[in-house]
Amino acid sequence: MLKHSLLIILLSIHSYALTVLIAKESFAYEEKLSKSKLRLVNVNKVRKSCIPLTLKDINENEYVTKHYINDGSILCQKNVKTYKKQSVTFKFGALEIEKKGKIIYENNDFIRIKKADGTIEKIYKDGRLK
Repeated sequence: MLKHSLLIILLSIHSYALTVLIAKESFAYEEKLSKSKLRLVNVNKVRKSCIPLTLKDINENEYVTKHYINDGSILCQKNVKTYKKQSVTFKFGALEIEKKGKIIYENNDFIRIKKADGTIEKIYKDGRLK
């Protein structure tokens, strides 16, 4: 009888485990999530503030991290945001240049772009540097 109750307790503990995604390697700020850097792990409990990201979410959408994530950390929905491609394309005749960032200011002479790291770049429309 004791053996059966011990077996039932061990099986019930495993059945209450949550399957979560954990980072195998660390993720940088605004890095796209890749399946190769993630693994599935069963855990008993998760912090109240964390809603775990599921494998289904990763398959349906592309995500970018909101901050640096250490390896071994559980991925929560508050730690990631959906990926939106933010790039600016310049056409200088037959030459096209694409830069990552968003347009802050534009006039007839130049365009100001804010990059992901926070720096601002000024590009003249006639192709000159300064």
